[in-house]
Amino acid sequence: MSSQELIEREQSVLYPIYRRLPIAIASASGCWITDLDGRRYLDLISGIGVNALGHGHPRVLEAVRQQMERYMHVSNLFYQEPQVSLPERLCRRTGYAAVVYSNSGAESWEAAIKLARRWGHRNGKTGAIITFSGGFHGRTYGALSTMDKPLYKDGMGPFLPNVEILPYNDPDALEAAITDHTCAVGLEFIQGEGGIVEATPAFVERIDLLRKRHGFLLIADEVQSGCGRTGDFFAFERFGIRPDIVTLAKALGGGLPLGAVLVSAALLDVWERGQHGTTYGGNPLACAAGCAVLDALVGDADGDAGLLVHVRNLGDRIRADLEALRAEYPWLVRSVRGRGLMLGLVLSEDATHLRDALLRRGIIANATATHVLRLLPPLILTEEEWAVALAALVDALAERATAKAADAAIQP
Repeated sequence: MSSQELIEREQSVLYPIYRRLPIAIASASGCWITDLDGRRYLDLISGIGVNALGHGHPRVLEAVRQQMERYMHVSNLFYQEPQVSLPERLCRRTGYAAVVYSNSGAESWEAAIKLARRWGHRNGKTGAIITFSGGFHGRTYGALSTMDKPLYKDGMGPFLPNVEILPYNDPDALEAAITDHTCAVGLEFIQGEGGIVEATPAFVERIDLLRKRHGFLLIADEVQSGCGRTGDFFAFERFGIRPDIVTLAKALGGGLPLGAVLVSAALLDVWERGQHGTTYGGNPLACAAGCAVLDALVGDADGDAGLLVHVRNLGDRIRADLEALRAEYPWLVRSVRGRGLMLGLVLSEDATHLRDALLRRGIIANATATHVLRLLPPLILTEEEWAVALAALVDALAERATAKAADAAIQP
């Protein structure tokens, strides 16, 4: 079967809600994907940040295989060792008191705002939940209610009341909106879908100051930026701030659907048994995979394993290479954003042109926020593999420069 044959089969049965790349996957291993036509691609998007350990990591495969032979699903009516082993690792590494399971980032966010609302009703904080323009928290109704992208919301209201969406990185706008009744402030410390936009230190400092003054909850969405993506386990660690609630998913499950909400000790009496739940959340296969992911990322309880150091070092090299390209093509590359292996190349034109040029050269990247080429490679990417990607990027930019020069030459 060819790629085109599979594409045609899909078009006859699947609701067309995705903008797919013209690749039909046959297999994947490490940082590489092979399509049905036998062509190999270097994957610099890793399932939109899911495959942090690459495709088919042996530790993840073995953990899932062993658990599959025991049992695959028994429901949350029963105690299950994988459901305990994963939060033991998470709580030990992060210092949070407990974990609530979900199946995805959107479900984690839903649980977080439900928990915040319940806490608010008990503590006189029934005012707004405040989020920020450019943020992405999922496609469910609660998540959509906290986002401002028209494509995701048009014709789908009404949305949750008592939500305010403010400009990102505007501390004065935030201070003007906060009251003693504000329930929570929720944000990505690095916006992923929004174009790899990082919170400024001044913005985070004001959030922390206002939280101490007014007593609202702080919710960190670490679905894309967490689990070592930035070189720290969480993106917020760089700022010296500690959120009350943290949402996780994507990389946590090693390719299986798994989300988690990390909760501080002060919130452990907010929900009663039965007030929240999920059929599949904390699935034992996904939890086994999650344990393998965390062991590979951070090793034992004493601190960072070599992989996080690798992410920081390789991220610094990639960013330096991207800055060199910005200096060479300043009319096309406006800036470089991000840290670790969560990076964005901000262009002066629609980023799909460069994305498609890279795809023709066997490199998979992602265009987001119109002008941003987003790079979310597996955290196991090697320097040699990055050299392959960089050569393709240099060639694609040179091609674009030649085309632009030709267009300018024929202008009247």
